[in-house]
Amino acid sequence: MLDKNLTPASFETRLYEGWERSGAFACDPASDAAPFTIMIPPPNVTGSLHIGHALTMTIQDTLTRWRRMQGRDALWQPGTDHAGIATQMVVERLLAAEGQPDRKRMGREAFVERVWQWKGESGGTITRQLRRLGASLDWPRERFTMDEGLSAAVREVFVTLHRQGLIYRDKRLVNWDPKLQTAISDLEVESREVKGSLWHIRYPVEGGGEITVATTRPETMLGDTAVAVHPSDARFADLVGKMVLLPLTGRRIPIIADDYSDPEKGTGAVKITPAHDFNDFEVGRRHGLAMPAVLDAEARMAIGEIEAELVAAEGLADPAFVRGLEGQDRFAARKAIVAKLEELGLLVRVEPHTHQVPHGDRGGVPLEPRLTLQWYADAATLAKPAIEAVESGRTQFVPKQWENTFFAWMRDIQPWCVSRQLWWGHQIPAWYAPDGTIFVEKTEAEAQAAARAKFGHDVALERDPDVLDTWFSSALWPFSTLGWPERTPEVARYYPGDVLVTGFDIIFFWVARMMMMGLHFMGEVPFRTVYIHGLVRDEKGQKMSKSKGNVMDPLELIDAYGADALRFTICSLAGPGRDVKLGRKRVEDFRSFTTKLWNAARFCEMNGIAPQPGWDPASARAPLSRWILDAANAAVAEATAALEAYRFDEYAAACYRFVWGSFCDWFLEFAKPVFNGPDGAEKDEVKGAAQHVLGVILRLLHPAIPFVTEELWDRFGYGAECSLIGAAWPAASPVAEAAAAREELDWVVRLISEVRTVRAEVNVAPSITTPLLVKDAAPESLARAGRWIDAIRRLGRITEIQALAGEAPKGVIQAVLGEATLMLPLAGVIDLGAERARLAKDRAKAEAEVRKVEAKFGNADFVARAKPEVIEENRERLANFQAEIARLDAAMARIAG
Repeated sequence: MLDKNLTPASFETRLYEGWERSGAFACDPASDAAPFTIMIPPPNVTGSLHIGHALTMTIQDTLTRWRRMQGRDALWQPGTDHAGIATQMVVERLLAAEGQPDRKRMGREAFVERVWQWKGESGGTITRQLRRLGASLDWPRERFTMDEGLSAAVREVFVTLHRQGLIYRDKRLVNWDPKLQTAISDLEVESREVKGSLWHIRYPVEGGGEITVATTRPETMLGDTAVAVHPSDARFADLVGKMVLLPLTGRRIPIIADDYSDPEKGTGAVKITPAHDFNDFEVGRRHGLAMPAVLDAEARMAIGEIEAELVAAEGLADPAFVRGLEGQDRFAARKAIVAKLEELGLLVRVEPHTHQVPHGDRGGVPLEPRLTLQWYADAATLAKPAIEAVESGRTQFVPKQWENTFFAWMRDIQPWCVSRQLWWGHQIPAWYAPDGTIFVEKTEAEAQAAARAKFGHDVALERDPDVLDTWFSSALWPFSTLGWPERTPEVARYYPGDVLVTGFDIIFFWVARMMMMGLHFMGEVPFRTVYIHGLVRDEKGQKMSKSKGNVMDPLELIDAYGADALRFTICSLAGPGRDVKLGRKRVEDFRSFTTKLWNAARFCEMNGIAPQPGWDPASARAPLSRWILDAANAAVAEATAALEAYRFDEYAAACYRFVWGSFCDWFLEFAKPVFNGPDGAEKDEVKGAAQHVLGVILRLLHPAIPFVTEELWDRFGYGAECSLIGAAWPAASPVAEAAAAREELDWVVRLISEVRTVRAEVNVAPSITTPLLVKDAAPESLARAGRWIDAIRRLGRITEIQALAGEAPKGVIQAVLGEATLMLPLAGVIDLGAERARLAKDRAKAEAEVRKVEAKFGNADFVARAKPEVIEENRERLANFQAEIARLDAAMARIAG
């Protein structure tokens, strides 16, 4: 017998271990079934399960379990990412906590060995947590972006692209983290609003006059190599081509005309510092400007590149002051420079200025654009086939509008900096000869052989110390995980994949790079569909953050409500293009759904309902049996169509309506008299329909609710232990005269629902029963009411049904059902006047709330300044209050007289 209370913790671990032990998650490369491939976005090896993981993994697992049940040979490829910066920081902190030598004192080889040791001890946290969620990944195939097989793929790709001229070294600006001492990707850049200043500085023009520039970073002015004005700005037309004397340094720099300068912004003239600003770098390249750097790797002043050009000029330039800045922190130097400019009378004015300053999301300090020699991939060339693949529909985005984001990034793509100044990662396979010759080979032995062939003798080679960007190895994930560059059976069978599930924030960083690499090396797109989900926000639509205290821990939610409740909540909220507004209350509400399913199954068990393998739905004769079988067919069709369209919200809604409504609230209630009645053909048939539909429900819900459904499946004996995961996805069953049964039972459900609604609106206590008067009803409607009078009495709290020929008596509350008017005589049961007054009072309250929200939207300042989530919250409140007014209007209209 099932336990009275649902306690998921009592069976979740046992079931998961049973599935894993039985090989239920495994693909079969030798299978004749059509393959279905889905690649996990590899979580960082340092990570713990967060609510964003719960969203994407639930969606992927729902798809994978569904496709397995459809008979597909499903490979959900597991694995983790080595997460260069994050992992290196974790181990460095660990060394400090243990009192061990730091990374630099330890040396590269020993440090990397220590990282591998940490990975072996602590790197499996997130994979264990994914099991708690129920993720049915093919664990024996788990890969790691630094394992030997994937490392071989990385070396193959790097060397091949270099030989093809698509990987090269270049000196360009990168996002530089002065704390971590490495270039970082745009995804690791976090813009923060900073209250700073805008300094207006006077630059003397050679031969007389001056031009004023405004800057938020005076410390970089030492590296200025031009002042730019807009070509059409008449204010500066006679200055273009002249030279200015750069304050503090005395260096002569030109005034140039360039569209980058905005006449409407600041003074209309901008200082150009190509080595310290991305826009200035492009201006510098267009005009052939010098690019001296005045900040070192730690963001300290470095005067070496400009020292030879320092010129003393009274009232303008002071070489001794500039040399004295050497080694100063950038912000200390900023204060000193501003003070010196003020002393020299060159500071025109200072304005408060709030602006966005890029910070490193790991190091936490302001970043510097830094001109360094790095390795780059020719992303523009690699992007063209990927753009064409989306344009032609070989890869489709769901929702489709994300294609526009993809195109916007890809059509304006810049060279991809693939090198990082770290020790943990794939060390770049490049070796340098003493004369600077570079040998790019897969192994050191091959590099030595290449050097010997060039020089005619052995030479000492030094390997490039940098490692590859983490995104480089993860770009190869769809085929490197299958064994490429070896031509394995898995590569032939499971590439390309069917669908990729990910967030919009990594369309460019990961999705685009996988497409570029997949098309270049495999000749085909890595996946046919890219499903983009939104962010998980709190129930008010705010982004979750520790500082706001609104972060939700999925493991805590699983402990409290069970994995199924969290998973079903996520599915129910995962609409296309929408963020998921998740609150604890929502998970608690959907826990009620899993409890409802458990209680319904327990009720069936108590009434002797058990699997009947040979039972034929086509044999059903009773309208009740035919109705629930037909409703099950409709639910299966609706759920299947929703999953095909990646509408997880519609899948969950279809399941919820059918299970809670059709099966639990109506079918089981209608069937109670049959179950309690004498044995016979009718009871056998209704019990047969019940066991059949319960089996359909368990299969229908399994992709989203795997644990409770498997436990019920096993306990009822629908199959062997842990067998639901491999059961067939339900299909429609033939039902005789389904339309007639549907018409009859749907009418009975609507009648009882109308009666219940009317009673609830005017607060009729459940203990009170009344007659039901029916006016203008067709003979068939009255006949139906007669056939189902026992159910109508019991569920609608009705004593009898009376056909009314004349006028409606006073004191009735009315509702319309088809051609008939339903009336409940309540004059002697409740105080109708008091009810009218209560309803009117409630309506007035709702109307007042509507006016408040409408006033907010009528305030232009509120609309302009309010955060998007606040706007959305108020829109929802307005819609809810308007719906409440409509409900109250309908309730008041029901009270006759």
